[in-house]
Amino acid sequence: MRVVIQRVSAASVTVEGKITGKIGKGLLILAGFEEADTIDDVQWMSSKIAQLRIFNDSDGHMNLSVIDVSGEILVVSQFTLHALTKKGNRPSFIKAARADVAIPLYKSFIAEIELVTSSKVAQGIFGAMMEVALVNDGPVTIIIDSRNKE
Repeated sequence: MRVVIQRVSAASVTVEGKITGKIGKGLLILAGFEEADTIDDVQWMSSKIAQLRIFNDSDGHMNLSVIDVSGEILVVSQFTLHALTKKGNRPSFIKAARADVAIPLYKSFIAEIELVTSSKVAQGIFGAMMEVALVNDGPVTIIIDSRNKE
Protein backbone atom coordinates (compact mmCIF):
# COMPACT_ATOMS: atom_id res chain seq x y z
CA MET A 1 0.00 0.00 0.00
CA ARG A 2 1.36 3.35 -0.99
CA VAL A 3 0.02 6.76 0.00
CA VAL A 4 0.83 10.35 -0.77
CA ILE A 5 -0.24 12.56 2.11
CA GLN A 6 -0.61 16.28 1.64
CA ARG A 7 -1.21 18.68 4.51
CA VAL A 8 -3.87 21.02 3.20
CA SER A 9 -5.82 24.08 4.22
CA ALA A 10 -8.59 22.91 1.85
CA ALA A 11 -9.18 20.09 -0.64
CA SER A 12 -12.02 18.66 -2.68
CA VAL A 13 -12.73 15.96 -5.22
CA THR A 14 -15.23 16.34 -8.04
CA VAL A 15 -16.76 13.60 -10.20
CA GLU A 16 -18.87 14.52 -13.26
CA GLY A 17 -19.27 18.10 -12.03
CA LYS A 18 -20.39 17.09 -8.52
CA ILE A 19 -18.26 17.48 -5.40
CA THR A 20 -18.10 14.06 -3.71
CA GLY A 21 -15.76 15.03 -0.91
CA LYS A 22 -14.56 18.31 0.56
CA ILE A 23 -12.46 19.25 3.59
CA GLY A 24 -10.88 22.25 5.26
CA LYS A 25 -7.67 22.00 7.29
CA GLY A 26 -6.41 18.45 7.34
CA LEU A 27 -4.98 15.70 5.14
CA LEU A 28 -5.55 14.80 1.51
CA ILE A 29 -4.55 11.15 1.14
CA LEU A 30 -4.00 9.62 -2.29
CA ALA A 31 -4.08 5.85 -1.72
CA GLY A 32 -2.88 3.10 -4.05
CA PHE A 33 -3.10 -0.63 -3.46
CA GLU A 34 -1.12 -3.48 -4.97
CA GLU A 35 -2.02 -7.15 -5.32
CA ALA A 36 0.11 -8.19 -2.33
CA ASP A 37 -1.56 -5.77 0.11
CA THR A 38 -3.60 -7.11 3.02
CA ILE A 39 -5.71 -5.78 5.87
CA ASP A 40 -2.48 -5.67 7.92
CA ASP A 41 -1.12 -3.03 5.51
CA VAL A 42 -4.35 -1.05 5.85
CA GLN A 43 -4.26 -1.15 9.66
CA TRP A 44 -0.58 -0.26 9.84
CA MET A 45 -1.00 2.63 7.39
CA SER A 46 -4.09 3.99 9.14
CA SER A 47 -2.32 4.02 12.49
CA LYS A 48 0.78 5.60 11.00
CA ILE A 49 -1.22 8.39 9.34
CA ALA A 50 -3.32 9.11 12.44
CA GLN A 51 -0.18 9.55 14.55
CA LEU A 52 1.96 11.35 11.95
CA ARG A 53 3.07 14.65 13.47
CA ILE A 54 3.06 17.03 10.51
CA PHE A 55 0.96 19.93 11.84
CA ASN A 56 2.63 22.90 13.50
CA ASP A 57 2.48 23.51 17.23
CA SER A 58 2.43 27.01 18.74
CA ASP A 59 6.19 27.28 18.18
CA GLY A 60 5.88 26.47 14.48
CA HIS A 61 7.36 22.96 14.81
CA MET A 62 5.71 19.91 13.25
CA ASN A 63 4.68 18.22 16.50
CA LEU A 64 0.93 17.69 16.11
CA SER A 65 -1.11 14.96 14.42
CA VAL A 66 -4.32 15.31 12.45
CA ILE A 67 -6.11 14.14 15.61
CA ASP A 68 -4.40 16.81 17.75
CA VAL A 69 -5.57 19.62 15.43
CA SER A 70 -9.05 18.14 14.83
CA GLY A 71 -8.17 18.06 11.15
CA GLU A 72 -10.34 16.62 8.40
CA ILE A 73 -9.35 13.83 6.01
CA LEU A 74 -10.10 13.28 2.33
CA VAL A 75 -9.12 9.92 0.78
CA VAL A 76 -8.86 9.46 -2.98
CA SER A 77 -8.00 6.13 -4.64
CA GLN A 78 -5.11 6.35 -7.08
CA PHE A 79 -3.79 3.19 -8.72
CA THR A 80 -1.16 5.21 -10.61
CA LEU A 81 0.89 5.39 -7.40
CA HIS A 82 2.10 1.91 -8.36
CA ALA A 83 3.34 2.91 -11.80
CA LEU A 84 6.49 1.15 -12.94
CA THR A 85 8.64 3.42 -15.10
CA LYS A 86 11.95 1.59 -15.31
CA LYS A 87 11.51 0.36 -18.88
CA GLY A 88 10.31 2.57 -21.71
CA ASN A 89 8.30 5.74 -21.51
CA ARG A 90 4.83 4.38 -20.90
CA PRO A 91 4.13 3.48 -17.26
CA SER A 92 3.11 -0.06 -16.41
CA PHE A 93 0.48 -0.61 -13.74
CA ILE A 94 0.94 -4.38 -13.44
CA LYS A 95 1.62 -4.13 -9.67
CA ALA A 96 -1.55 -2.13 -9.01
CA ALA A 97 -4.33 -4.23 -7.51
CA ARG A 98 -7.31 -5.11 -9.66
CA ALA A 99 -10.66 -3.76 -8.52
CA ASP A 100 -11.71 -7.03 -6.85
CA VAL A 101 -8.73 -6.68 -4.49
CA ALA A 102 -8.42 -2.89 -4.31
CA ILE A 103 -12.06 -1.96 -3.58
CA PRO A 104 -12.33 -3.97 -0.34
CA LEU A 105 -8.94 -2.61 0.78
CA TYR A 106 -9.99 0.96 -0.07
CA LYS A 107 -13.23 0.59 1.90
CA SER A 108 -11.36 -0.99 4.80
CA PHE A 109 -8.81 1.83 4.74
CA ILE A 110 -11.54 4.47 5.00
CA ALA A 111 -13.26 2.57 7.82
CA GLU A 112 -9.97 2.11 9.68
CA ILE A 113 -9.01 5.80 9.34
CA GLU A 114 -12.44 6.73 10.69
CA LEU A 115 -11.92 4.34 13.59
CA VAL A 116 -8.45 5.51 14.60
CA THR A 117 -9.21 9.22 14.19
CA SER A 118 -12.83 9.13 15.46
CA SER A 119 -13.92 11.31 12.56
CA LYS A 120 -15.79 10.96 9.28
CA VAL A 121 -13.59 10.68 6.18
CA ALA A 122 -14.53 12.45 2.96
CA GLN A 123 -13.77 10.50 -0.21
CA GLY A 124 -13.73 10.29 -3.95
CA ILE A 125 -15.37 7.53 -5.97
CA PHE A 126 -13.24 4.46 -6.59
CA GLY A 127 -12.41 4.01 -10.28
CA ALA A 128 -14.03 7.26 -11.39
CA MET A 129 -12.32 10.00 -13.36
CA MET A 130 -11.83 12.59 -10.61
CA GLU A 131 -10.71 16.18 -10.40
CA VAL A 132 -8.82 16.83 -7.19
CA ALA A 133 -8.31 20.39 -6.00
CA LEU A 134 -6.15 21.32 -3.05
CA VAL A 135 -4.33 24.09 -1.27
CA ASN A 136 -1.15 22.44 0.00
CA ASP A 137 -0.23 23.94 3.37
CA GLY A 138 3.51 24.36 3.73
CA PRO A 139 3.86 22.72 1.28
CA VAL A 140 3.98 19.44 3.16
CA THR A 141 3.86 16.22 1.14
CA ILE A 142 4.79 12.82 2.58
CA ILE A 143 5.02 9.46 0.77
CA ILE A 144 4.61 6.26 2.78
CA ASP A 145 4.81 2.70 1.47
CA SER A 146 3.76 -0.20 3.70
CA ARG A 147 6.52 -2.31 2.09
CA ASN A 148 9.02 -0.07 3.92
CA LYS A 149 7.56 -0.34 7.41
CA GLU A 150 10.48 -2.17 8.93
